[in-house]
Amino acid sequence: MKKTYTKSGDSCRVTFELPAEVGAKMASVAGEFNNWDKEAHPLTARKGGRFSRTITLDAKSEFRFRYWVDGERWENDWDADHYVSNEFGTEDSVIVT
Repeated sequence: MKKTYTKSGDSCRVTFELPAEVGAKMASVAGEFNNWDKEAHPLTARKGGRFSRTITLDAKSEFRFRYWVDGERWENDWDADHYVSNEFGTEDSVIVT
């Protein structure tokens, strides 16, 4: 993930990236910042099979998130700031802005 803060420090542009090794045909990012809406932030396919999307988030916050891959499975971000257990017996990725 790449983070770029505004000059005021009030917000942070975060580029979420799903690596080609995941083998996705399509993907989106869902989390606390979009009410876990799997369709709100689709990722764009890039060269070499990776996917990415840049989203502006509030600074000085933490958000749980995951990638929704091929309409059938969740993947975590390998570069997340940390991970927390969720109510489904797995873990969510966390980004700290």
